[in-house]
Amino acid sequence: MATATVDGTVIAESDTTVVVEGNHYFPPDSIRWDHFAETDLTTGCPWKGTASYYNVTVGGAELANAAWTYRDPKSAAAEIKDHVAFYPSVSVTN
Repeated sequence: MATATVDGTVIAESDTTVVVEGNHYFPPDSIRWDHFAETDLTTGCPWKGTASYYNVTVGGAELANAAWTYRDPKSAAAEIKDHVAFYPSVSVTN
């Protein structure tokens, strides 16, 4: 079971994450969406496509653009469509 936490608060938990380039991508139904707010930031990856970002808020503290997802990934990354991954400011253990 992979778990994503911020200051001891679980924000995602799943036994079906997909690991890509060392990052656990959590399925959308494992995310505790009340901690997430979409931002305007996007970035591009040559083989995955365009990533969209979320701020993560726990206990009044906001981690800017700490999570990302691929809503319309390229075919090589289809398995991570709508899954969410995190920067190291979020602790991910399994």
